[in-house]
Amino acid sequence: MTHEPTTATPTPSPTWKVWWENIQILVIALILALMVRSYIAEPRFIPSDSMIPSLRIGDRLVVEKLSYRFRNPEMGEIVVFDPPPQLQEQGYLKDQAFIKRIIGEPGQTVEVKNGKVLINNVQVEEPYIAEPPKYTLRPVRVPENSFFVMGDNRNNSNDSHVWGFLPKDYIIGRALFRFFPFDRIGGV
Repeated sequence: MTHEPTTATPTPSPTWKVWWENIQILVIALILALMVRSYIAEPRFIPSDSMIPSLRIGDRLVVEKLSYRFRNPEMGEIVVFDPPPQLQEQGYLKDQAFIKRIIGEPGQTVEVKNGKVLINNVQVEEPYIAEPPKYTLRPVRVPENSFFVMGDNRNNSNDSHVWGFLPKDYIIGRALFRFFPFDRIGGV
């Protein structure tokens, strides 16, 4: 009886197989995380006091990016946005995000007088502001595909009353949820 030499195919060692599976899981998790951050939600940090008392320096938020693909921002929502051209001309970087509240929508007229914000000549109730504005803004009409945004800390906010309208294309998303500090966790 003659034995023919057999050629055995080497099987990967169990250690290599475990490593390979872990690498695949890690790559899939990384791709999913990047997709979520790019298209659905991302964390953000509040660096200034322009939104006091609603948001404080150091607050950390989840910014939801999906809903504005299906609808426009609405009055009262807090949005995060990239600096529009007029702010970039002042030296702000393209990726230096701002956070403000939507006050005026396309087609509306915004005015500030006697410490009150008026939309289409109707006073806006604003229980969320730090104090009434100490400035005047002549009536301005919000153009199509743009918004008028203001910080809740009206007298210490670099917002639309200073630099103009926010084009919709610059909006990243809306502030949805504060996850830090722990004693202030909740919706925004």
